[in-house]
Formats: sequence, C-alpha cells, structure tokens
Amino acid sequence: MGVIPLCFEPGEDVDTLGLTGHERYTIDLPSEVSEIRPGQDVTITTNTGKSFTCTLRFDTEVELAYFDHGGILPYVTRSLIKQ
Repeated sequence: MGVIPLCFEPGEDVDTLGLTGHERYTIDLPSEVSEIRPGQDVTITTNTGKSFTCTLRFDTEVELAYFDHGGILPYVTRSLIKQ
C-alpha cells in the first residue's frame, strides 16, 4: 500500500515539469505522520535534480490514519484485533 496521493500545483503537469515517468522521487514529508496535515504542500525532488511542489491529497484525518497503518485493510484488521 503506502500510496501518497499528490496533486500538481495549478498550471503544472507532467509535460510542463518535463517528467517522463522514469524518475525516482523523494517526497519531503514530516518524519511523524501526526505532523502531516490534510492539504499540506510538500516538495518533490527527482533523481534528475528537478524539484517542484505538490499538494498532499490526504483530505481527512481518517485517510492519514489509513496511511499510517499501511492502508485500509491493515487499519481495519488492527481495529478488529483491539476489540
């Protein structure tokens, strides 16, 4: 799982940024999930040296909880085990 939903800034896209899809990306996230906020802007850097800003599309605290647990299924499983 571990998918981080991102949205390009207005006016930017794969073509305007010159991305090919073959890059490796580093996403500058806070070290603790509790420090991530819905709609937060983050810096993305590619292995080719390009850098740009995207908006995190974690829109709710629940989505952040799912991400923190590695996805919906692990979240639900852990919740059921606690009961």
